[in-house]
Amino acid sequence: MSTNGKDASLVVVQLAGGNDYLNTIVPYENGHYYDNRKNVNIDQSDVLKLNDEVGLHPTMTAIKSLWDQGKVAIINGIGYPNPNRSHFRSMDIWHTAEPDKIGTEGWLGRVLRQMDPQKENVLTGVNFGRGLPRALGCKDVSVASVGDLASYGLFPDLEDEALRKYALDAFSKMYGGAEGRDAVSSMLGETGASVLKGADLLRSSVGKYSSDIEYASSSIAQSLKSAAQVMSADLGTRIYYTQQGSYDTHAGQLDVHANLWSDLSAAVGDFMDDVDSQGYADDTVMFLFTEFGRRIKDNGSGTDHGSGGAAFIIGNKVKGGMYGEYPSLKEEDQLEGDLFFNNDFRGTYSTLLEQWLGYEAAPIVNGNFEQFNFIKN
Repeated sequence: MSTNGKDASLVVVQLAGGNDYLNTIVPYENGHYYDNRKNVNIDQSDVLKLNDEVGLHPTMTAIKSLWDQGKVAIINGIGYPNPNRSHFRSMDIWHTAEPDKIGTEGWLGRVLRQMDPQKENVLTGVNFGRGLPRALGCKDVSVASVGDLASYGLFPDLEDEALRKYALDAFSKMYGGAEGRDAVSSMLGETGASVLKGADLLRSSVGKYSSDIEYASSSIAQSLKSAAQVMSADLGTRIYYTQQGSYDTHAGQLDVHANLWSDLSAAVGDFMDDVDSQGYADDTVMFLFTEFGRRIKDNGSGTDHGSGGAAFIIGNKVKGGMYGEYPSLKEEDQLEGDLFFNNDFRGTYSTLLEQWLGYEAAPIVNGNFEQFNFIKN
């Protein structure tokens, strides 16, 4: 957990679409990799070598630098029993920590409910992007979803607070309908003031932020810049969520995948440099995940939905290294042409919850799972 007297925070980046494990953590010394990946492979000479067996995609130079500093933990073979190749179902499983049934609450939403049981801070969790990821959805938990931090809010062009509340009231009556008006008005009346306050606080974080880091123009870089802005404003935010994609590389994978990881790796490097300069690096851990890996064999120009994957844990308080065994590529060890997962994602969740955020994991991840030791004491 954080040792600076500040609350530990978690920054989650969802790699939407199913990132290709084999071309991210490349088994460059394994002949089975090149036998199966006739076209969609990373040349051995281009790999950013991590050890004598595997290395990173060549565009991941910033993450390789963090690895060299001992700040990157790679979780190999992560997944869940009876893997599902549907984007929607697989991501739903990751979001709710419910592999065997349809979950109703997001795992991070349950965390936020424990972090702020009295609902005193509407900014305990912030999503940077449109909509609300299911991971953050939970009864009685409010999460701000921010597209553009500078213009975020309800009626942001109305500077007079009384006028904005009047507009909010008119909005509730307009869309409440004859039968639902009282319920909608009541709901907005209870939360409207806090929502407006939260929106104002988020927008104000832009003016309070000062940094020498020059983020790229990519959407993931700008989302992580927004996260750094909110973090530096000390608004009590502890869960930051964003996503990048699509990693659904059925065709033209080599170029698309390279561009995605180039953008993401650079953004992660800039963000870590930024929070370090702001004095928050020891209180911040990043978690990068995707819903599943890709097939072992390529399809000529891309790869199709598979199973087994990798996750990344990044931060000053992370014990860098490899965790979990890299799944076998031998034909007799495959799962219908896929990699077998060899550790349950809920073990990684549990490690983050108990060893970093300081919350009992079992009621959040729906069971007890073996944890890693990638967080420094």
